[in-house]
Amino acid sequence: MLRLIEASFITSAANISQALPSDMSEVAIMGRSNVGKSSFINSLTNRKNLAKSSSTPGKTRLINFFDITYLCDEERFKARLVDLPGFGYAKVSKSEKEAWQRSLSEFITKRSSIRLFIHLIDARHPDMPIDQDVREYLRSIKQGDQEILEIYTKSDKLKQKEMTKLKREHPGAITISNLKKRGIDEANRKIFSLLFGKECG
Repeated sequence: MLRLIEASFITSAANISQALPSDMSEVAIMGRSNVGKSSFINSLTNRKNLAKSSSTPGKTRLINFFDITYLCDEERFKARLVDLPGFGYAKVSKSEKEAWQRSLSEFITKRSSIRLFIHLIDARHPDMPIDQDVREYLRSIKQGDQEILEIYTKSDKLKQKEMTKLKREHPGAITISNLKKRGIDEANRKIFSLLFGKECG
């Protein structure tokens, strides 16, 4: 059975020059502001306040690093979660936003240790243009040794009919509810298998 047994915040960085060394497999977590990114990290790691939510959507502009350890068949597997700034919403000047996006783009395209991109999407609004743009962007920059995983948050807000439609239009979609802790184990199993090429529990 797979368990995530350790999780700790390591540091924050404003750009790639301040980032940690590329010394272990990384999971880059992306999503528009207010999609529930911090709640997802806390649910995934089963730590209540590991990732801090900002009261102002789009305010956090730092790249946050968390080390995690999975336990599978008594063997430990270490990886790193990289929490990227949320896109959309940020009330900053155009020049500041462009500089911030350049820095983020540089990190995403040049960070050799990223093995998996997780794109979080609000299940209530699965086809927003901003998410379509991110989907296309990730596909265009993805390297051969990288994977992309789309996870739909806030699934507890959907009616059964809406959930059926989502599953039909996005086959194999992983849907989660941070509030009700639904889908978190499935998300962890998928992340682990994509990172380490191994099934566990």
